[in-house]
Amino acid sequence: MTRRHLQRALSRTKLLQLDSVNVAVRAHYMPLFSRLGAYPAELVDTAAWSHTTRQPRMLVEYWAHEASLIPVDDWPLLRWRMREYGGAWRKRSRDLLEQNPELVNDVLNAVKELGPIGAGRLERELGGGERQGRGPWWNRTDTKRVCELLFAMGELTTGTRRGFERLYDLPERVLPAEVLAHEPEDAEAVRALVERSAEAVGVGTETDLRDYYRLSPEQSKQAVAELVEDGVLEPLVVHGWRQPAYRHTDARVPRKVTGRALLCPFDPLIWERSRAERIFGFRYRIEIYVPEPKRQYGYYVFPFLLDGELVGRVDIKADRNTGVLRVPGAFLEPGHDATRVAPELAAALRDMAGWLGLDDVVVGERGDLIRPLNAELAAT
Repeated sequence: MTRRHLQRALSRTKLLQLDSVNVAVRAHYMPLFSRLGAYPAELVDTAAWSHTTRQPRMLVEYWAHEASLIPVDDWPLLRWRMREYGGAWRKRSRDLLEQNPELVNDVLNAVKELGPIGAGRLERELGGGERQGRGPWWNRTDTKRVCELLFAMGELTTGTRRGFERLYDLPERVLPAEVLAHEPEDAEAVRALVERSAEAVGVGTETDLRDYYRLSPEQSKQAVAELVEDGVLEPLVVHGWRQPAYRHTDARVPRKVTGRALLCPFDPLIWERSRAERIFGFRYRIEIYVPEPKRQYGYYVFPFLLDGELVGRVDIKADRNTGVLRVPGAFLEPGHDATRVAPELAAALRDMAGWLGLDDVVVGERGDLIRPLNAELAAT
């Protein structure tokens, strides 16, 4: 597996969402496994967080859908957001900036001298800071708050990561000069983002296209109208959809969709939950924040895609201490045949376990797919 395979997958997804949950595998790794199969995670790590003459950095971090890895060349398309987010963060941090007006410059100077560097070390270098918030989840130091402000403004970016800790650096030490020099007009940048959304989703409503990069309704509607006028997007009527749909005019429709894939909760295919319901008849809600007794399917549930349909959902946990991929629950979607789904799901789980370096798949007791799935796993 090479960077060419990574580039091909990214040409379709456009970005990879970052998320701190690591109960199975971090969110930015899984969508590539779903599309490419087993690949070395180092392929993403080197593309995102290192740079050499032979292997230039391919990806950079910024707020796109959410916190995301995006192609380096797309960074200028979000400059308008850097200005907007910078203003919003400054308003939220007004008390801090008034109390410590030199902290922004102090952080920038320290990163310039010491970067790439984490917020914890920066705090120690700058002499500490007062804790903010009421609980440990939100206890961000003043230094961390300023780092995030500068990241939102595009004045800092991620130079690399240590584990999952972001190490801040100056954009001019991370991004090529020609990328930094490119400053498209806001409307031009938004049109480019909407076009990328259309390439990624295939067919979608204006709301679907808007959600991919979390644009405002005003931005998205204007860009969609202009792209239709320019012949880049084609309006469509999709049976059963209340809103008009759009398709990129270069999109190709496959004669047949085959294959299987486990989709993490942050996979681009199911980001927009209403779209997943419209296309697949699949109502999906992540239940991480639901109290355990009230969860319907489980803590970290992966929809299972088989031959173009979402046919089941599986609660998955990577137990790295015992070398086991645990499946506390597995559920068949209505209208699908367990004798068809269970063998494919068993194979997909085996593939995922092997990719994660785990030795076995162990199923639990919840769900109507557990017994046939267990039988398939025992037989292989």
